[in-house]
Amino acid sequence: MRPDLYARPFRTLVALGESTVAGAGASTEERRWVNVVARLIGEFQGAPVTLHNRGIGANAISPRSPGYLTSAKPSALERYHSDVVALRPDLFILAYGLNDMRAGMPPEDFREDMRRIIGDVQQACAPVTVLTRVYHMTAYDLYPPYNRGSAEATAVYNLVIGQLAEECGCILADIWAAQGQADWSVHPDTVHANDLGHALIGHRVFEAIATHCSGVAGAVTAELEEARHEVERTMAQRRAPQNPAPSGRDDRT
Repeated sequence: MRPDLYARPFRTLVALGESTVAGAGASTEERRWVNVVARLIGEFQGAPVTLHNRGIGANAISPRSPGYLTSAKPSALERYHSDVVALRPDLFILAYGLNDMRAGMPPEDFREDMRRIIGDVQQACAPVTVLTRVYHMTAYDLYPPYNRGSAEATAVYNLVIGQLAEECGCILADIWAAQGQADWSVHPDTVHANDLGHALIGHRVFEAIATHCSGVAGAVTAELEEARHEVERTMAQRRAPQNPAPSGRDDRT
């Protein structure tokens, strides 16, 4: 049986990430994948979750990322205390890898920096932590210095992120698989998700959270409480073998 990581409704969600977290490629703020996640959580737990979107376009995970010089600053490693820990979230989504992979950051450097952020945030406020794999994109040779990536490099980064999730006790949201390498889920800029991509990503992240945290089911559980009691009252009857139809009688309808 899968362990239940959080049995209460979430109150504060912080998403730390790059441009797609910030909403690049989405036509409206409501269509950003992080907003999709927050909306679905609120709907099914029966209470809103406060969303703090800490996505910055062209952001890097740390100063040692090769794209740091031309990146939007501060990097994740330079801002996670103020942008995450200070907000005391009970749900934390960490979405990095695309820009660092595209800039040619060695995967082991990325692993070390991401591990430090995860460990420090968990020690400071112990939120349920979600890691997302790298997004699908359609062209890797554009936008120097972010033109050193590839599908093969993405696979390595996705492996590292999966290993970190297991090592650090995080939920893994496989958004790469959610997009299914469908080019029509990517914005014409070749890098960011379009509205369809944001929807696919948001639903996959919500799925990962909802299947690990029973608190998300609060509203559904309350609505079905009467049905649950009815099933419990009649459990013996439901388990009993059904009486066969009398010989010669056809009960088919």
